[in-house]
Amino acid sequence: MHPSLSRKLFALSFGFGAVILATQMAQAQAQCAPREEVTAHLADRYGETRRAMGIAGPDAVMELYASDTTGTWTITITLADGQMCMMASGQGFEALADPLPAKGEKI
Repeated sequence: MHPSLSRKLFALSFGFGAVILATQMAQAQAQCAPREEVTAHLADRYGETRRAMGIAGPDAVMELYASDTTGTWTITITLADGQMCMMASGQGFEALADPLPAKGEKI
């Protein structure tokens, strides 16, 4: 598969995943607790550490926690009030470092 097509498919699937997560968050009660408790749970039980983060809205930060040892991963949302909600989790984590396209190159 061509690398640019692979990046497009990943971006699309990530976007669809975000929409699904947002819908599930609205429909179901996410597992939330103070940020310190959630990060301690992820570290102690699964050996997960923060691997990535991004702004998820005006009052929320998305973080990805993962473990190379256990292969587990968890996506969290931290709200302005300090509550952290576990939104999704799974197995088979693999860190990727795909190069960005050159300026002006079509994706």
